[in-house]
Amino acid sequence: MTRECAVLLPGVCAALADPRQPGLDDTCLEKLLDWFRSLTWFDPTVELVQDNPCLTELLSSVLALADPSPGILSFTLQLAGILASSESRFQHLQQEKLLGRLFGPEGPRGGAAWEEASVRSAWLKGVHSMLHHLPALHCLCSTGGMDVIFTLQGDPSLFVASAASQLLVHMLTFSLESETPKALSTKDCAWPGCAQMIVKHIKESLQSSSASHIEQSLKLLSSLFGSCFGSCYAAWTEVLWLDIAKQIESFLLEETVQAQPLLANLLLNVARSPAFCGTEGSFWALVTSALEHLTPVQAGPLAVGLLKLCKCPQDVRIQALTVLLQPMDCILRAASQPLECAGLLDESVSDPATVESLLSSKTSCAGLLCQTLTHLEKLLSLKHLRVDLPCVSLLHSLLTILQFCNGFLSPTSPLGSTISRNLINCFRVQKSALDVLAALSEKKECDTLIGNLFDVLLAYLQSPNTSPTVLKKTFQATSKWLVHLQELSSSNSQWPQTEKILGDVLVVLQKRLCSPCWEVRDSSLEFLTSMVKCLRDQKEFRQCLLSSEVLRLTENLLEDPESYVRASAVTAVGHLAPIACFAPESPVTGNQYNKESIVAKLQEILSTDSEGFPRRAVISIFTKWLREGCTGQLEDTEHFVSRVIQTVEHDLDWEVRLGGLELVEVFCSQTICQLSQCPYAPVSSAVPSSTPQNELLQVFCRAKLFGFLFGSLCDCDKPVGQRACDVLVGLRGHFYPMSTLENPQEIEDSPAGRGIAWLQRTLRQGSLAQNFPVDGDVGVDFQDPESMMLALGAIDLLELHDELNKSSDHVEESPQSLLQDILAAVGTIEDNEVDCY
Repeated sequence: MTRECAVLLPGVCAALADPRQPGLDDTCLEKLLDWFRSLTWFDPTVELVQDNPCLTELLSSVLALADPSPGILSFTLQLAGILASSESRFQHLQQEKLLGRLFGPEGPRGGAAWEEASVRSAWLKGVHSMLHHLPALHCLCSTGGMDVIFTLQGDPSLFVASAASQLLVHMLTFSLESETPKALSTKDCAWPGCAQMIVKHIKESLQSSSASHIEQSLKLLSSLFGSCFGSCYAAWTEVLWLDIAKQIESFLLEETVQAQPLLANLLLNVARSPAFCGTEGSFWALVTSALEHLTPVQAGPLAVGLLKLCKCPQDVRIQALTVLLQPMDCILRAASQPLECAGLLDESVSDPATVESLLSSKTSCAGLLCQTLTHLEKLLSLKHLRVDLPCVSLLHSLLTILQFCNGFLSPTSPLGSTISRNLINCFRVQKSALDVLAALSEKKECDTLIGNLFDVLLAYLQSPNTSPTVLKKTFQATSKWLVHLQELSSSNSQWPQTEKILGDVLVVLQKRLCSPCWEVRDSSLEFLTSMVKCLRDQKEFRQCLLSSEVLRLTENLLEDPESYVRASAVTAVGHLAPIACFAPESPVTGNQYNKESIVAKLQEILSTDSEGFPRRAVISIFTKWLREGCTGQLEDTEHFVSRVIQTVEHDLDWEVRLGGLELVEVFCSQTICQLSQCPYAPVSSAVPSSTPQNELLQVFCRAKLFGFLFGSLCDCDKPVGQRACDVLVGLRGHFYPMSTLENPQEIEDSPAGRGIAWLQRTLRQGSLAQNFPVDGDVGVDFQDPESMMLALGAIDLLELHDELNKSSDHVEESPQSLLQDILAAVGTIEDNEVDCY
């Protein structure tokens, strides 16, 4: 603790204990506790409380209050726990008889303040902080603290109940770590004292007739096995599991027990423990039983979790996959009568009638399918799935679900008719099915159904009943399958089929670009951009695209009344331009889609659009074009960049200004590469008379880069200043590669040097006037190569870089400032501004 803080702390403690003072903001108190945590973490000695007696006086004063506010009492409990986190400070506070009065039976837990959830929560947090040494653990166990924690497991406040559960996990782990004899084998010795109390409580609760007690213990067990206990104490994990396995098995068989939904999470956390790496044993038999007896909704999370485990036995893994595929199998079998294709499964894990019943119910059908589809999407995203998915049958089932949802399939079986009625226009299921459909595009074995697949996708794209959110998902799936179709076409010479599908998609896209719904227009533009990104190198795709009306319609949407659509149109046009008017092929006939027209329109949006989204999109596209070399020769590019930065430097949107700096950075990098003799080698000297150096500086000055960069250093939005400084530091590294920087004192005699010295002083003050002002008769010419060479060499850009990268709260959030704020807030000191953070 600094001397300044030690001087302020007594006043803060006195103010906190004074009931006449107004309550402090909770944020200030939390920050104060954070400070004490950091102090005690780095210094476990007793000196902190001995050298600052005001801390123990604060604890005593709050305890002496007849009716302390919940906020101050909560703060005091947490502070006491933090201070008692080391054994030496714990013993000191025990001698002062403070800890028993705070955490023991005579403390708040027996009074009216205990009715406040914040006080109960603070009590638990204080105990948790304190329990880092055995004296604290033994003290808590001997004063009835364990019973309090067990009771708080079932607290009506979820925050309190969760904190109690976390504390018990910590206590059990700490007890094993600290109280287990090191010389004995874990399996040969009984649970140590505190751990034994917790395990006994768990076992008694599991055998209780109270559903809430059973639920609390199952949640605690899940937390326990899911924490470091399960991974670091494999032998103890096995001992604990053997103690409770029979009871868990009985819950699985008793279908009326309310605890069943918690069993899947518990079993999955146990399965992750190293204690059950082997493929044999009663545990995996119990997991198999759970997959059979839990409902499909309860078993789903367990099944997908098991499939992600590398050590799960193969027979259990296959059974878990079967659980996930059962609803999909039921859909496939219900779709036609007699069955036209094989189902997904040869046999079921549980009774198929259960799944059929859930899918037949209006209330449960969509929920079961959405959960199943979400799990399947997760599995498809895994790089290494240790079980084979029947992808073709799964795809067939997905297409069936999508046809049920839009009413394009009329099954003849009674079950199919019922499911179809339940799913009609069900947006949730449609979106989930389309997500899985998109994920399946990576699977090569699905090629046989590609014609049927695009029939379904086109039906969704064409249907007026497709909601905007479902349409967006359809576009995303279509984009992925078009890429797959293009790869298939290239390898199998199936261009006629591909050409027809592409043509159909573009016809639908043209219609959707004219939709009255702005979300549809926006999704259509995003789809178009995605297609161009993926297929731009395919000659056949470019031909189809350029012969359609898509380009004209997209350009029209640059004037859309909705700003999101304008932004998406800018992005789409930006991706279309390189293949429509920047490419060697002749421009599209019959419209004005040419380079000059497009650039002019985007520059107009950048300078005049009232919304930020379109302007951000324009600057992003201009930077993309520059990177890809779409802006022409160096002279053209120089003029282009100059015009853009003169527009963006006055933009009110900081992200647009930041985009302008990214454009400048790309331009500088490319220009240096073009004009330097070797693009990647540093120049040999910092002599400004060398031809490449002069030419570079002249290009940058003509483009008016330096005015923009130096002006951005003092931007009111910090990221802009940071990026500008990064660019200038990079330029200085090129022009002064050997750290042969100019001496400001030597150059200050020249007119240019005096201007640079003024600029250095101004930048240190952190402000530049709008038009780069003149200090008396001394000005800075940002378009003079010599001046800018001097500026790069003389101004301490690294010092400025460090200042800009300092956290804005490096002073304001210091402990000293915090203590001053608290004193100012309670009126103890004057003439001190309170920091607002």
